Amino acid sequence: MPADFASRDHPAAERNKQPIAEVLAGALPPKGLVFEVASGTGPHALHFARTFPALDWQPSESDAEVRALLAARVASAALANLRAPLAFDVHEPNAPLARADAVVCINMIHIAPWSACDALLRHARTLLAAGAPLVLYGPFKRDGLHTAPSNAEFDRSLRARNAAWGVRDLADVDGLARGHGFELTLTVAMPATNLSVVWRRKRQ
Repeated sequence: MPADFASRDHPAAERNKQPIAEVLAGALPPKGLVFEVASGTGPHALHFARTFPALDWQPSESDAEVRALLAARVASAALANLRAPLAFDVHEPNAPLARADAVVCINMIHIAPWSACDALLRHARTLLAAGAPLVLYGPFKRDGLHTAPSNAEFDRSLRARNAAWGVRDLADVDGLARGHGFELTLTVAMPATNLSVVWRRKRQ
């Protein structure tokens, strides 16, 4: 088992995992299967599985090296409700499971092309029943403006690394979500100028 899976965690994950869990406590169903997209090395998955023992937590990760560290962490934790990670890139045509009771994605859509946001919403539409939540966390612009100078600088650094990346405007994400059959139900200001945003699948 790799011994350094925790050393690859971003320091922010340790700081934000509990504030995110507090939002999830009001958004997730009391039981069922939560599909986490882009779990990274798994600090959030581990914390949330411990926090919500009645929920089965299914992490996923596209990067094979990172997924190996995630798998090591899951195996080491040995939690009955924390599943082995799935290999998954949102641009794949099909998700690696047939259904979920909630979808969670933390800090992905700004470190990916806009097509990844659209693909995530497409998969969530397929996986979720009416009323089920999709929860995103990360930096967002509001009405075209950054919420803090630090977010503006972060956006510049992202676009310097890859022109297709960048902090997304919440209105743009919500417009895309509405097109995929979701309704925005909750926006929570988080530490470090981030947002937790909850959409729910509309009834048809």
